[in-house]
Amino acid sequence: MSNVLDTDVAPAPTIGRSRVALLRRLIDTVALPSSSIPPQERALAGDILLDMLFHVSDDERLFCAERLKNTTEAPRRLMRYLGHCRIEVARTLLEENTSFDPSDLADLIRTTTVEHRMVIAGRRSVSIYESDVLVEFGEIAVMRVLLANQGASLSELAMDRLMSQSQQEEALCELLLQRPEFTASQALAMFWWAPGLQRRSILTKYSADRKIVIDRCFDAFEILREEGWQDPVARKAAQMIERRQRNRQAQDRSSFENLEEAVETASKTGMTPELTQEIGYLSGMKPIAVAKLFSDPGGEGVAVLCKATGLRREHVARIWHALRRPVRDDQRKVHPILAYVIETYDLMSVARAQTVLRYWNWSLTASGTSDLVGNDMSEEDVFSPSKRAARLVFGR
Repeated sequence: MSNVLDTDVAPAPTIGRSRVALLRRLIDTVALPSSSIPPQERALAGDILLDMLFHVSDDERLFCAERLKNTTEAPRRLMRYLGHCRIEVARTLLEENTSFDPSDLADLIRTTTVEHRMVIAGRRSVSIYESDVLVEFGEIAVMRVLLANQGASLSELAMDRLMSQSQQEEALCELLLQRPEFTASQALAMFWWAPGLQRRSILTKYSADRKIVIDRCFDAFEILREEGWQDPVARKAAQMIERRQRNRQAQDRSSFENLEEAVETASKTGMTPELTQEIGYLSGMKPIAVAKLFSDPGGEGVAVLCKATGLRREHVARIWHALRRPVRDDQRKVHPILAYVIETYDLMSVARAQTVLRYWNWSLTASGTSDLVGNDMSEEDVFSPSKRAARLVFGR
Protein backbone atom coordinates (compact mmCIF):
# COMPACT_ATOMS: atom_id res chain seq x y z
CA MET A 1 0.00 0.00 0.00
CA SER A 2 1.36 3.41 -0.96
CA ASN A 3 2.26 5.87 1.74
CA VAL A 4 3.11 8.81 -0.47
CA LEU A 5 3.09 11.82 1.78
CA ASP A 6 -0.28 13.52 1.89
CA THR A 7 0.63 17.10 1.13
CA ASP A 8 -3.02 18.06 0.80
CA VAL A 9 -2.99 18.93 4.49
CA ALA A 10 -1.89 22.39 3.53
CA PRO A 11 -0.93 25.25 5.78
CA ALA A 12 -2.88 28.46 5.91
CA PRO A 13 -3.96 29.70 2.47
CA THR A 14 -1.41 32.48 2.54
CA ILE A 15 2.19 32.10 3.66
CA GLY A 16 3.89 35.07 5.23
CA ARG A 17 6.80 36.74 3.55
CA SER A 18 9.06 35.83 6.44
CA ARG A 19 8.34 32.11 6.03
CA VAL A 20 9.00 32.25 2.31
CA ALA A 21 12.19 34.25 2.79
CA LEU A 22 13.53 31.92 5.47
CA LEU A 23 12.61 28.87 3.42
CA ARG A 24 14.47 30.18 0.38
CA ARG A 25 17.57 31.06 2.42
CA LEU A 26 17.66 27.61 4.01
CA ILE A 27 17.32 25.98 0.60
CA ASP A 28 20.24 28.05 -0.68
CA THR A 29 22.27 27.10 2.38
CA VAL A 30 21.65 23.38 2.01
CA ALA A 31 22.61 23.63 -1.68
CA LEU A 32 26.02 25.20 -0.94
CA PRO A 33 29.09 23.21 -2.07
CA SER A 34 31.10 21.43 0.61
CA SER A 35 33.89 23.99 0.26
CA SER A 36 31.51 26.70 1.50
CA ILE A 37 29.80 25.08 4.50
CA PRO A 38 30.79 22.54 7.18
CA PRO A 39 28.74 19.34 7.20
CA GLN A 40 27.41 20.08 10.70
CA GLU A 41 25.91 23.40 9.59
CA ARG A 42 24.43 21.84 6.45
CA ALA A 43 22.83 19.15 8.60
CA LEU A 44 21.35 21.77 10.93
CA ALA A 45 20.00 23.81 8.02
CA GLY A 46 18.58 20.64 6.49
CA ASP A 47 16.73 19.66 9.66
CA ILE A 48 15.17 23.11 9.97
CA LEU A 49 14.29 23.14 6.26
CA LEU A 50 12.66 19.72 6.48
CA ASP A 51 10.52 20.85 9.41
CA MET A 52 9.38 23.90 7.43
CA LEU A 53 8.54 21.82 4.33
CA PHE A 54 5.84 20.02 6.31
CA HIS A 55 3.95 23.31 6.48
CA VAL A 56 4.22 24.80 2.99
CA SER A 57 2.52 24.23 -0.37
CA ASP A 58 3.56 21.87 -3.11
CA ASP A 59 4.80 24.86 -5.08
CA GLU A 60 7.40 25.54 -2.38
CA ARG A 61 8.33 21.86 -2.16
CA LEU A 62 8.74 21.78 -5.93
CA PHE A 63 10.97 24.87 -5.77
CA CYS A 64 13.10 23.10 -3.16
CA ALA A 65 13.33 19.91 -5.25
CA GLU A 66 14.34 21.85 -8.37
CA ARG A 67 16.98 23.74 -6.41
CA LEU A 68 18.48 20.57 -4.92
CA LYS A 69 18.27 18.29 -7.96
CA ASN A 70 21.98 18.61 -8.77
CA THR A 71 23.39 18.46 -5.25
CA THR A 72 24.80 15.24 -3.83
CA GLU A 73 25.44 16.58 -0.33
CA ALA A 74 21.97 17.53 0.91
CA PRO A 75 20.87 15.60 4.03
CA ARG A 76 19.51 12.20 3.06
CA ARG A 77 16.38 12.41 5.20
CA LEU A 78 15.42 15.66 3.47
CA MET A 79 15.94 14.09 0.04
CA ARG A 80 13.94 11.00 0.95
CA TYR A 81 11.07 13.21 2.13
CA LEU A 82 11.02 15.07 -1.18
CA GLY A 83 11.19 11.76 -3.05
CA HIS A 84 8.08 10.59 -1.15
CA CYS A 85 6.10 13.69 -2.03
CA ARG A 86 3.62 13.82 -4.89
CA ILE A 87 5.14 12.81 -8.21
CA GLU A 88 4.94 16.40 -9.46
CA VAL A 89 7.37 17.34 -6.66
CA ALA A 90 9.44 14.18 -6.58
CA ARG A 91 9.92 13.66 -10.32
CA THR A 92 12.84 16.03 -10.84
CA LEU A 93 14.84 14.48 -7.99
CA LEU A 94 14.01 10.90 -8.87
CA GLU A 95 15.02 11.50 -12.48
CA GLU A 96 18.27 13.38 -11.97
CA ASN A 97 19.65 13.31 -8.43
CA THR A 98 22.47 10.83 -7.85
CA SER A 99 22.63 11.08 -4.06
CA PHE A 100 20.00 8.38 -3.49
CA ASP A 101 21.67 5.10 -2.61
CA PRO A 102 20.13 1.66 -3.39
CA SER A 103 18.55 1.52 0.07
CA ASP A 104 16.90 4.91 -0.41
CA LEU A 105 15.57 3.93 -3.81
CA ALA A 106 14.35 0.53 -2.61
CA ASP A 107 12.39 2.27 0.15
CA LEU A 108 10.93 4.74 -2.35
CA ILE A 109 9.98 1.90 -4.70
CA ARG A 110 8.18 0.02 -1.94
CA THR A 111 6.36 2.96 -0.37
CA THR A 112 5.30 5.25 -3.22
CA THR A 113 3.15 4.95 -6.34
CA VAL A 114 3.42 3.36 -9.76
CA GLU A 115 4.23 6.82 -11.15
CA HIS A 116 7.22 7.06 -8.81
CA ARG A 117 8.34 3.57 -9.79
CA MET A 118 8.15 4.41 -13.48
CA VAL A 119 10.41 7.41 -12.96
CA ILE A 120 12.90 5.35 -10.91
CA ALA A 121 12.86 2.62 -13.59
CA GLY A 122 13.89 5.25 -16.14
CA ARG A 123 16.82 6.69 -14.16
CA ARG A 124 20.10 6.99 -15.99
CA SER A 125 21.50 4.18 -13.85
CA VAL A 126 19.41 1.50 -12.15
CA SER A 127 21.26 -1.12 -10.09
CA ILE A 128 20.48 -4.84 -10.05
CA TYR A 129 19.09 -4.49 -6.53
CA GLU A 130 16.74 -1.68 -7.53
CA SER A 131 15.62 -3.58 -10.63
CA ASP A 132 14.81 -6.65 -8.54
CA VAL A 133 12.59 -4.57 -6.24
CA LEU A 134 10.88 -2.82 -9.17
CA VAL A 135 10.05 -6.12 -10.85
CA GLU A 136 8.48 -7.54 -7.67
CA PHE A 137 5.40 -5.35 -8.13
CA GLY A 138 4.49 -6.91 -11.48
CA GLU A 139 3.45 -3.55 -12.96
CA ILE A 140 3.57 -3.75 -16.75
CA ALA A 141 4.11 -0.01 -17.25
CA VAL A 142 7.13 -0.09 -14.92
CA MET A 143 8.51 -3.24 -16.55
CA ARG A 144 8.34 -1.66 -19.99
CA VAL A 145 10.26 1.41 -18.85
CA LEU A 146 12.84 -0.74 -17.07
CA LEU A 147 13.43 -3.04 -20.05
CA ALA A 148 13.76 -0.10 -22.42
CA ASN A 149 16.33 1.57 -20.14
CA GLN A 150 19.81 0.61 -21.32
CA GLY A 151 21.23 2.10 -18.13
CA ALA A 152 19.41 -0.49 -16.03
CA SER A 153 21.17 -3.66 -14.87
CA LEU A 154 18.95 -6.72 -14.61
CA SER A 155 19.65 -9.91 -12.68
CA GLU A 156 18.83 -13.34 -14.03
CA LEU A 157 16.06 -13.62 -11.43
CA ALA A 158 14.56 -10.33 -12.65
CA MET A 159 14.75 -11.55 -16.24
CA ASP A 160 13.00 -14.76 -15.20
CA ARG A 161 10.16 -12.75 -13.65
CA LEU A 162 9.92 -10.45 -16.66
CA MET A 163 9.92 -13.39 -19.07
CA SER A 164 7.17 -15.06 -17.06
CA GLN A 165 5.14 -11.83 -17.08
CA SER A 166 5.47 -11.63 -20.88
CA GLN A 167 2.94 -14.46 -21.09
CA GLN A 168 0.28 -11.92 -20.13
CA GLU A 169 1.85 -8.90 -21.85
CA GLU A 170 3.01 -9.57 -25.40
CA ALA A 171 4.73 -6.17 -25.68
CA LEU A 172 7.37 -7.31 -23.19
CA CYS A 173 8.62 -10.00 -25.59
CA GLU A 174 10.26 -7.59 -28.02
CA LEU A 175 11.82 -5.58 -25.17
CA LEU A 176 13.22 -8.74 -23.57
CA LEU A 177 14.85 -9.79 -26.83
CA GLN A 178 16.75 -6.49 -26.90
CA ARG A 179 18.30 -7.05 -23.47
CA PRO A 180 21.91 -8.34 -23.29
CA GLU A 181 21.02 -10.24 -20.10
CA PHE A 182 18.42 -12.42 -21.86
CA THR A 183 19.64 -16.02 -22.07
CA ALA A 184 19.04 -18.70 -24.68
CA SER A 185 17.07 -20.87 -22.25
CA GLN A 186 14.79 -17.94 -21.39
CA ALA A 187 14.31 -17.06 -25.06
CA LEU A 188 13.55 -20.61 -26.16
CA ALA A 189 10.97 -20.97 -23.38
CA MET A 190 9.39 -17.63 -24.31
CA PHE A 191 9.16 -18.80 -27.92
CA TRP A 192 5.90 -20.64 -27.19
CA TRP A 193 3.95 -17.47 -26.39
CA ALA A 194 5.96 -14.87 -28.34
CA PRO A 195 4.41 -13.29 -31.46
CA GLY A 196 5.58 -14.37 -34.91
CA LEU A 197 8.30 -11.82 -35.62
CA GLN A 198 9.85 -12.31 -32.20
CA ARG A 199 9.72 -16.08 -32.68
CA ARG A 200 11.87 -15.88 -35.77
CA SER A 201 14.29 -13.60 -33.94
CA ILE A 202 14.55 -16.20 -31.16
CA LEU A 203 15.28 -19.00 -33.64
CA THR A 204 18.04 -17.07 -35.40
CA LYS A 205 19.60 -15.26 -32.45
CA TYR A 206 19.49 -17.84 -29.67
CA SER A 207 20.24 -21.09 -31.46
CA ALA A 208 23.75 -22.57 -31.55
CA ASP A 209 25.58 -25.10 -33.71
CA ARG A 210 27.15 -26.95 -30.70
CA LYS A 211 30.49 -27.39 -32.52
CA ILE A 212 32.70 -26.39 -29.60
CA VAL A 213 30.63 -28.39 -27.11
CA ILE A 214 30.77 -31.47 -29.36
CA ASP A 215 34.54 -31.17 -29.83
CA ARG A 216 35.18 -30.70 -26.11
CA CYS A 217 32.99 -33.67 -25.13
CA PHE A 218 34.22 -36.07 -27.82
CA ASP A 219 36.12 -38.35 -25.45
CA ALA A 220 33.12 -38.60 -23.10
CA PHE A 221 31.03 -39.94 -25.99
CA GLU A 222 33.60 -42.68 -26.53
CA ILE A 223 33.34 -43.71 -22.88
CA LEU A 224 29.54 -43.66 -23.07
CA ARG A 225 29.60 -45.98 -26.09
CA GLU A 226 32.00 -48.33 -24.30
CA GLU A 227 29.58 -48.49 -21.35
CA GLY A 228 26.63 -49.15 -23.63
CA TRP A 229 24.93 -45.83 -22.81
CA GLN A 230 23.90 -47.19 -19.41
CA ASP A 231 24.29 -44.02 -17.33
CA PRO A 232 20.89 -42.22 -17.59
CA VAL A 233 22.20 -38.78 -16.57
CA ALA A 234 25.12 -38.92 -18.99
CA ARG A 235 22.86 -40.30 -21.74
CA LYS A 236 20.38 -37.43 -21.28
CA ALA A 237 23.16 -34.84 -21.44
CA ALA A 238 24.70 -36.50 -24.48
CA GLN A 239 21.39 -36.43 -26.32
CA MET A 240 21.46 -32.63 -26.08
CA ILE A 241 24.92 -32.48 -27.61
CA GLU A 242 25.42 -35.26 -30.19
CA ARG A 243 25.27 -34.64 -33.92
CA ARG A 244 22.72 -37.31 -34.83
CA GLN A 245 19.08 -36.20 -34.57
CA ARG A 246 17.07 -39.17 -35.80
CA ASN A 247 16.53 -42.06 -33.41
CA ARG A 248 18.13 -45.17 -34.92
CA GLN A 249 16.64 -47.52 -32.35
CA ALA A 250 13.16 -46.18 -33.10
CA GLN A 251 13.88 -46.67 -36.81
CA ASP A 252 14.75 -50.33 -36.24
CA ARG A 253 11.44 -50.90 -34.39
CA SER A 254 9.23 -48.80 -36.67
CA SER A 255 6.79 -50.19 -39.21
CA PHE A 256 7.90 -47.39 -41.54
CA GLU A 257 11.02 -47.61 -43.60
CA ASN A 258 12.08 -44.15 -42.49
CA LEU A 259 10.83 -40.77 -41.25
CA GLU A 260 10.00 -39.66 -44.79
CA GLU A 261 7.59 -42.55 -45.24
CA ALA A 262 5.86 -41.73 -41.95
CA VAL A 263 5.38 -38.13 -43.07
CA GLU A 264 4.06 -39.26 -46.48
CA THR A 265 1.52 -41.50 -44.75
CA ALA A 266 0.41 -38.71 -42.44
CA SER A 267 -0.04 -36.40 -45.44
CA LYS A 268 -2.43 -38.93 -46.98
CA THR A 269 -4.35 -40.03 -43.89
CA GLY A 270 -4.09 -37.03 -41.58
CA MET A 271 -1.96 -36.64 -38.48
CA THR A 272 -3.41 -39.21 -36.08
CA PRO A 273 -2.15 -39.49 -32.48
CA GLU A 274 -0.36 -42.68 -33.45
CA LEU A 275 1.42 -41.03 -36.38
CA THR A 276 2.29 -38.02 -34.25
CA GLN A 277 3.95 -40.32 -31.73
CA GLU A 278 5.74 -42.34 -34.41
CA ILE A 279 7.08 -39.24 -36.18
CA GLY A 280 8.21 -37.97 -32.81
CA TYR A 281 10.09 -41.16 -31.96
CA LEU A 282 11.74 -41.30 -35.38
CA SER A 283 12.74 -37.64 -34.95
CA GLY A 284 14.24 -38.22 -31.52
CA MET A 285 11.34 -36.42 -29.82
CA LYS A 286 9.21 -37.53 -26.88
CA PRO A 287 5.40 -37.63 -27.33
CA ILE A 288 4.58 -34.57 -25.19
CA ALA A 289 7.16 -32.47 -27.03
CA VAL A 290 6.09 -33.41 -30.56
CA ALA A 291 2.42 -32.99 -29.58
CA LYS A 292 3.15 -29.47 -28.36
CA LEU A 293 5.06 -28.73 -31.54
CA PHE A 294 2.29 -29.97 -33.86
CA SER A 295 -0.51 -28.26 -31.90
CA ASP A 296 1.24 -24.89 -31.87
CA PRO A 297 -0.68 -22.52 -34.19
CA GLY A 298 2.41 -20.60 -35.33
CA GLY A 299 3.97 -23.52 -37.19
CA GLU A 300 7.61 -22.48 -36.82
CA GLY A 301 8.21 -25.66 -34.85
CA VAL A 302 7.32 -27.72 -37.92
CA ALA A 303 10.05 -25.90 -39.83
CA VAL A 304 12.54 -26.58 -37.05
CA LEU A 305 11.62 -30.29 -36.93
CA CYS A 306 12.01 -30.73 -40.68
CA LYS A 307 15.33 -28.90 -40.89
CA ALA A 308 16.77 -30.64 -37.80
CA THR A 309 15.90 -34.13 -39.01
CA GLY A 310 17.07 -33.65 -42.59
CA LEU A 311 13.59 -33.67 -44.12
CA ARG A 312 13.39 -31.78 -47.39
CA ARG A 313 11.53 -28.58 -48.04
CA GLU A 314 8.48 -30.33 -49.49
CA HIS A 315 8.00 -32.28 -46.28
CA VAL A 316 7.15 -29.03 -44.49
CA ALA A 317 4.07 -28.73 -46.70
CA ARG A 318 3.22 -32.41 -46.26
CA ILE A 319 3.23 -32.16 -42.49
CA TRP A 320 1.21 -28.96 -42.80
CA HIS A 321 -1.34 -30.79 -44.93
CA ALA A 322 -1.36 -33.72 -42.49
CA LEU A 323 -2.25 -31.27 -39.70
CA ARG A 324 -5.23 -30.14 -41.82
CA ARG A 325 -3.95 -26.61 -42.18
CA PRO A 326 -4.43 -24.61 -45.38
CA VAL A 327 -1.77 -25.25 -48.01
CA ARG A 328 -3.24 -22.98 -50.73
CA ASP A 329 -5.05 -19.66 -50.58
CA ASP A 330 -8.10 -18.62 -52.63
CA GLN A 331 -5.87 -17.89 -55.64
CA ARG A 332 -4.31 -21.39 -55.38
CA LYS A 333 -1.01 -19.91 -54.30
CA VAL A 334 0.94 -21.16 -51.31
CA HIS A 335 -0.93 -20.03 -48.22
CA PRO A 336 0.84 -17.06 -46.54
CA ILE A 337 1.24 -18.85 -43.20
CA LEU A 338 2.74 -21.93 -44.86
CA ALA A 339 5.00 -19.68 -46.95
CA TYR A 340 6.21 -18.06 -43.71
CA VAL A 341 6.91 -21.49 -42.19
CA ILE A 342 8.84 -22.61 -45.29
CA GLU A 343 10.82 -19.38 -45.20
CA THR A 344 11.68 -20.13 -41.56
CA TYR A 345 12.89 -23.57 -42.67
CA ASP A 346 15.14 -21.94 -45.28
CA LEU A 347 16.63 -19.49 -42.77
CA MET A 348 17.91 -22.11 -40.32
CA SER A 349 20.95 -24.33 -40.54
CA VAL A 350 20.62 -28.02 -39.67
CA ALA A 351 22.91 -27.76 -36.64
CA ARG A 352 21.10 -24.77 -35.17
CA ALA A 353 17.68 -26.32 -35.80
CA GLN A 354 18.86 -29.46 -33.99
CA THR A 355 19.92 -27.44 -30.95
CA VAL A 356 16.52 -25.75 -30.75
CA LEU A 357 14.62 -29.01 -31.25
CA ARG A 358 16.66 -30.76 -28.57
CA TYR A 359 16.18 -27.94 -26.11
CA TRP A 360 12.41 -28.13 -26.62
CA ASN A 361 12.44 -31.90 -26.23
CA TRP A 362 14.55 -31.57 -23.07
CA SER A 363 12.53 -28.75 -21.51
CA LEU A 364 8.98 -29.66 -22.50
CA THR A 365 9.35 -33.16 -21.09
CA ALA A 366 10.97 -32.01 -17.83
CA SER A 367 7.65 -31.47 -16.04
CA GLY A 368 7.02 -35.18 -16.19
CA THR A 369 10.17 -35.91 -14.20
CA SER A 370 9.60 -33.39 -11.41
CA ASP A 371 10.81 -34.26 -7.94
CA LEU A 372 8.02 -32.31 -6.26
CA VAL A 373 6.94 -33.75 -2.92
CA GLY A 374 3.98 -31.87 -1.44
CA ASN A 375 4.83 -28.19 -1.58
CA ASP A 376 8.59 -28.75 -1.49
CA MET A 377 10.84 -28.42 -4.51
CA SER A 378 14.16 -30.17 -4.97
CA GLU A 379 17.23 -28.20 -5.98
CA GLU A 380 16.74 -29.53 -9.51
CA ASP A 381 13.18 -28.14 -9.61
CA VAL A 382 14.43 -24.76 -8.38
CA PHE A 383 17.50 -24.34 -10.58
CA SER A 384 16.93 -26.48 -13.69
CA PRO A 385 16.24 -24.31 -16.77
CA SER A 386 14.38 -27.17 -18.43
CA LYS A 387 11.98 -27.66 -15.52
CA ARG A 388 11.37 -23.94 -15.24
CA ALA A 389 10.56 -23.80 -18.97
CA ALA A 390 8.13 -26.72 -18.61
CA ARG A 391 6.34 -25.01 -15.71
CA LEU A 392 5.98 -21.81 -17.71
CA VAL A 393 4.76 -23.48 -20.91
CA PHE A 394 2.37 -25.91 -19.27
CA GLY A 395 1.46 -23.84 -16.20
CA ARG A 396 2.77 -26.41 -13.72
